[in-house]
Amino acid sequence: MQAYIIDFANLLLRWLHVIAAIAWIGESIYFVMLDNGLRTPKAAEDREKGVFGEMWAVHGGGFYHNQKYATAPAKLPNDLHWSFWKAYTTWLSGFALFVILYMANPGFYLVNPSSNWAWAAGMIGWQANLLALAFLLGGWVVYNELCKRISPNMNRDGLLSVAVAVMMIVVAYLSTQMFTGRAAFLLTGAVMATAMSANVFFWIIPGQRRMVKAMKAGEAPNPLDGKRGKQRSVHNTYFTLPVVLLMVSNHYSFIYSHELSWVVMVLFIFAGALIRQFFVLMHAGKTQPAYPAVGIGLILLAFWVAAPSPTAGNASASEAPSQAQVSGLIDQHCTQCHARNPDHAGFSAPPAGFAFDTWEEILGHRGQIQQVVASRYMPLGNITNMSDEERDIIAAWEE
Repeated sequence: MQAYIIDFANLLLRWLHVIAAIAWIGESIYFVMLDNGLRTPKAAEDREKGVFGEMWAVHGGGFYHNQKYATAPAKLPNDLHWSFWKAYTTWLSGFALFVILYMANPGFYLVNPSSNWAWAAGMIGWQANLLALAFLLGGWVVYNELCKRISPNMNRDGLLSVAVAVMMIVVAYLSTQMFTGRAAFLLTGAVMATAMSANVFFWIIPGQRRMVKAMKAGEAPNPLDGKRGKQRSVHNTYFTLPVVLLMVSNHYSFIYSHELSWVVMVLFIFAGALIRQFFVLMHAGKTQPAYPAVGIGLILLAFWVAAPSPTAGNASASEAPSQAQVSGLIDQHCTQCHARNPDHAGFSAPPAGFAFDTWEEILGHRGQIQQVVASRYMPLGNITNMSDEERDIIAAWEE
């Protein structure tokens, strides 16, 4: 019952996380589209009262007229729409999921026993948890310092973009060396998601509050508050697509278990940013198909890098193993978790829905079993001590 309660709470928390993320990302994309789609107001009276741009839209059977003021309007209403709770809820629910799913059992989900760094491979649970927290905090600190030092007045944002891109390459590489592949992809996405939420909390909303306070007091707002908020919002919009991809990557072991998984991750991050750039420019009336073309090219390159070798496992065994051999290995190393009624105390149902109680079920998942065993992703943390010889037997298994 305890495992069932935890699973049900996990379901509700994940649901909340997805709903909040959809609301936040949707609103963010909408405002970027609105900001880039503004046109000079046609009415002289609008221009005279400080309207910088306007957009007419039709949706849901009605017509909308959005206007943006370059300076303070004559009177600000008290019921201004603020966009921040969706961002905070997304981060808080996501962090709670990380605690429940990863930090509650770090020996399985965080520690990378195959790391080339001996200290990382030899970590124990609490050390891996502290490192994961430091990784998230450090990512935000480094990103924030890059913004403050390279382009404090938003006059060198191009150079800043290059620096942030280099930072993400480093983050991708370090994460795959320190943590398991699955956790590495998640934590790299979480570094970007943390930066996004922190941008809202530390920069965008405080700057907007100072602007509103100044306007209501009849004072001129500090233009840096608006520029800085715009800078961080732009960063957030380019993080969006890569973060979504990295958050759903835990369902696909072939990308995070590859020996060059950090390269695959970087290719997906850049592909997402390039595809997002296409839509940003499109809303501004500029069609640049080169951006999605290059993005698709990077995705195809990731497909090529992550593709399994066609000869993998073929030379490891002199003959195909018998059904009894394969079934025995799976019973020894897999069915503690992958069964209709798992023996593992942390599961109330087989992970990913894969139950190996019968040979027919095992045979139906042959490809997935061979893939995760060959990549050393399974057994998790190699807790059952599967040997290289046993992995070779699984690799040589034929129907």
